[in-house]
Amino acid sequence: MTRSDLVEALAARFEQLTHRDAESAVKAILDAMNDALVRGRRIEIRGFGSFSINRRPPRMGRNPRSGESVAIPEKRVPHFKPGKALREAVDESAPSDDPD
Repeated sequence: MTRSDLVEALAARFEQLTHRDAESAVKAILDAMNDALVRGRRIEIRGFGSFSINRRPPRMGRNPRSGESVAIPEKRVPHFKPGKALREAVDESAPSDDPD
């Protein structure tokens, strides 16, 4: 699902919302989540999951082309942990081995 799909689904589900209002609501929510993560705060949405920041320590890597060692600096990366309800819902609706 893309951002525009999310806007369309929101506008279709709540007929009192115009497309522009749904787009503004999705943008406001995503901007608030982005700002919280940038500040290092944790986001928890009950029944869905939580977003947090994980720290990846600095390490030595290797350039695959030249084989030369390269220092990789510390990184902070977003991490999503699904909630129990989401995990169970996804597990129950898992597609069969048949691709059709």
